Amino acid sequence: ELVLSAMMRIPRHFFFEPAFITQAYSDHAFKIGAGQTISQPYTVAYQTSLLNLQKGDKVLEIGTGSGYQTCVLIEMGVKVFSIERQKELYDKALQFIPAMKYNPKLFYGDGFKGIPGYAPFDKIIITAAAPYIPEKLITQLKVGGKMVIPLGEGNIQRMLRLTKSPDLTCIEEEFDTFSFVPMLEGRNG
Repeated sequence: ELVLSAMMRIPRHFFFEPAFITQAYSDHAFKIGAGQTISQPYTVAYQTSLLNLQKGDKVLEIGTGSGYQTCVLIEMGVKVFSIERQKELYDKALQFIPAMKYNPKLFYGDGFKGIPGYAPFDKIIITAAAPYIPEKLITQLKVGGKMVIPLGEGNIQRMLRLTKSPDLTCIEEEFDTFSFVPMLEGRNG
């Protein structure tokens, strides 16, 4: 309910080019450029709810994309650190998100590496299909912290929630299947 309330406060049509505004509120993913998509609202709500966010949590988002998920997280009352590998999308987000009165920390870089200088994080959300669980991200997660990750290559991924244990291993929970664009290494300028 809190996730849906946060999503209702964000004008999703602002994240679309004017020619595609009629698609903004359909429950479908939509291309945003640089071979990326804005996730369908159901997917955004699903992933966000799996994080079990608490006000004030420090959240690492892998894949800023259009910035929509970033804004949803901020509306949930958390501190967002978001990394984007596509320079075109990063530059747009750097201008657009602050213009909407949101102030996440935005980074241009490789999501597989995370942002170690700002770790540890309470929660990590990956918004692209990861071919494997990035160990560097697990090390940036607090003990007791949660990571939500669509795992798998190809057209379908399993949504996982990992919870970091005191012994530094992770408890893995598997949820529904989804379809995401692939998570790629490196930066694309």
